[in-house]
Amino acid sequence: MAAGHRQARRPPLSLPDHRYSPYGRSISYEPIGEISTPFDRAEGMPIQPPVAADTTGVVELDPEYAPALQDLEGFSHCILLYHFHASEPDSDLTVTPFLDATERGLFATRAPRRPNSIGLSVVAIDAVEDATLTVTGIDVLDGTPLLDVKPFVPEFDVPERTESGWIAAAADEDGREYADDRFV
Repeated sequence: MAAGHRQARRPPLSLPDHRYSPYGRSISYEPIGEISTPFDRAEGMPIQPPVAADTTGVVELDPEYAPALQDLEGFSHCILLYHFHASEPDSDLTVTPFLDATERGLFATRAPRRPNSIGLSVVAIDAVEDATLTVTGIDVLDGTPLLDVKPFVPEFDVPERTESGWIAAAADEDGREYADDRFV
């Protein structure tokens, strides 16, 4: 470890004997920063990063995580993992997503109300300075708690062959690009 760089604290994690057990345990994470955007409410917000291509956001990490951003400026994009702090804690297992009028299985959608309120966005990196990351293509609410940052690596993150399921047909028909009030 380089001089002056202390190791970031680990979030509390409770795992019996370090083995997966689906019952009787909880996992908790602590935010490592906050995402600032021009969106103060979900209604009317772009529903995915490509729709927000010109929207700039600032990702402010806690100062202790500044060394973790080293070398990120060499990547064009990164993946932000965050907590959907404005979503209700409960989730239905089927939802009518923004892009469709048909009820779908929750895990076949990008609906923000989920069993674990974790979201992700792939955003373009504009600048990295100290503990601050300036990005474009951001589609989250102002004040969103940041959980993690990962570099976007096309060789790892873009499968050679993909299919978009129901979204391919629904996006062509509806053309909706901004959130309404169904998940607020």
